[in-house]
Amino acid sequence: MNDAIPLSGPALADPCAGHDPLAAPLQSLVKRPPVSCGQNTPVRQALDAMRTSQVGSILVTDRLERPVGVFTLRDLRDRVVLPGYGVDEPIGGVMSPQPFCLPQEALAVDAALAMAQRSIRHVILTDSAGCAVGVVSERDLFALQQTGLSRIATAIRGADGLDRLVAAADDIRALARNLMTQGVGAEQLTRLISELNDQLGQRIIHLALAGVDLAGADWCWLALGSEGRYEQTLLTDQDNGLVFTVPAGETADAMRSRLQPFARRANEWLAACGFPLCQGGIMASNPRWCLSLDEWQQSFGDWIFQGDAPVLLNASIFFDFRTLAGEARLARELRDWLHLRIRDNQHFLKRMAGNALGKHPPLGLVRDFVVDAAAGQVGTLDLKASGTAIFVDAARVMALAAGESATGTAARLRGSGPRLGLEADEVQGWVEAFHFIQQLRMRRHHLQLGRGEAMHNRLDPDSLSAMDRLGLKEAFRQGKRLQARLEELYQF
Repeated sequence: MNDAIPLSGPALADPCAGHDPLAAPLQSLVKRPPVSCGQNTPVRQALDAMRTSQVGSILVTDRLERPVGVFTLRDLRDRVVLPGYGVDEPIGGVMSPQPFCLPQEALAVDAALAMAQRSIRHVILTDSAGCAVGVVSERDLFALQQTGLSRIATAIRGADGLDRLVAAADDIRALARNLMTQGVGAEQLTRLISELNDQLGQRIIHLALAGVDLAGADWCWLALGSEGRYEQTLLTDQDNGLVFTVPAGETADAMRSRLQPFARRANEWLAACGFPLCQGGIMASNPRWCLSLDEWQQSFGDWIFQGDAPVLLNASIFFDFRTLAGEARLARELRDWLHLRIRDNQHFLKRMAGNALGKHPPLGLVRDFVVDAAAGQVGTLDLKASGTAIFVDAARVMALAAGESATGTAARLRGSGPRLGLEADEVQGWVEAFHFIQQLRMRRHHLQLGRGEAMHNRLDPDSLSAMDRLGLKEAFRQGKRLQARLEELYQF
C-alpha cells in the first residue's frame, strides 16, 4: 500500500521542490506594496487607510520610506482606546517601534523562525537601501490558518506549570504534522520544530530552577544527539548533559549535588512533554553526565587519546553538543578545547572514520534494497540506523577534521566540505540525500501517529511509490559515495 503523503518533485533533487512554502523567497509572497504612513500622521487618518485597504496593520516610515514602527489593531485597543489617546494625535506616539525586518531575498523559513523566536505575527521586507517593500504575515506563510506559530511560542513563554508545558508540546507536534501536509521540506521543518522545542526546553529548565540555590557558580545545559544537531523529528528521546564551574572553596561533587535535583526535575518534565528518558542514561540528571568543565575535558581526552572503536562509537553523540540554556561560554570553551586536540589528530579521526564506515546503505546487487529477515522486521529496513545515521556519522568526522563548529549534519557538510577540498556539487548531493531520507522518516512518523501506532523508523520499501523508491535508492547511493570519500580521506 502506498503512503498517502507523497514526496513531491524529481527522484532526489529537492523532495518538495516547488511546493515547500518555507523554501520560497519572501519577496514571492508579497502581493502588494505595504500600506504605510508617516510618524506625524493622525491616528484617525491611519485607521482610515487601514479600513480602505482592508488590512489589520499599517507601517510607519520615515521620509526615506524606511520602517520605524508598526501599528496594529491590538495597538488600537491597548494604546489608543483604553488609555484614551486622542485619534487626532500622531501615530508615532502609539506605534510599536523598531519592527523586525528581513531582506526581501530571505527565505520564508527565516520569517517563520523569527515569528517563533519573537512571538510576532508580521515581518517587514526591505530592499538593499533599507526601504520597506512589503509585509509578510504568519497567514501568508502557511496555507492552513490554524498553525498558530506565534501563539505556540507565546504560550511557551507564559507557561507557569507542567500542564501548560504539556499542552504546548502537543501543539508543537500538531504544528509539525500540519506543516508536513502543506509540503514543508525536512530541512525547514526540523529547523522550525527544533526552535520551538528549544524554547520549550528552556522554559522547562527555567521553571525547574525555582528554589534552587546556584549562587556563585556558572552552568550550561548541553543538548546532545539529534537535539544537539537540530534534527529532532516527531520521534525523539532525551540526550543532554550539564557542564559547570566549581566555585572557590567548593568541590565538583558538592556542585553536582546542588545541580542534581534541578536536573532530575527538568528531565522528568521533558519526559512528560513527550521526550522519553534516554534508555542509556545520557541525561543531565545522571551524575556521570553532570560534570565540571575540567571533568568534561578529561572525559573527552580519554575518548580522544585512549578510546578504542567501541568506546568511540558509544561516545559519538557527545561530540554533537551545543548550548540549550545557561552560560554559553562554557560550551564554547569546551568546543575550542576539542578543536585544539582533534583537528590534526589523525589517529583519533581514523578511528572515528572507521566507526562511520561500519554501517552500510542497504542497497542490493539483485534487488534494489537489502531488507531484514529478523522476526517482526521481515521485508523492512531502518531509515535511521541504515539511512540518516550514515550521513550523520560521516559529517561528524568531517567537521571534527575541519575544525567546523556547526553541529547540524547539513551545516557540517557544507561548512567542512570546502576546507577538505570537496566539490560543492558533491556536498550538495549528500545534503539533499540526507534530507530526502529524513523526509521519509518524518512522513512515517506522521502516518503512524495518525493511525494511533507506536512510532518507529522501519519502512517496507515496497510500500513506496515508484518515484520515492528511485529517490531512496539514489539517496543510499549518495551515502555510499560519501563513505567512499571518507575512506579516501583516511586511506583505509
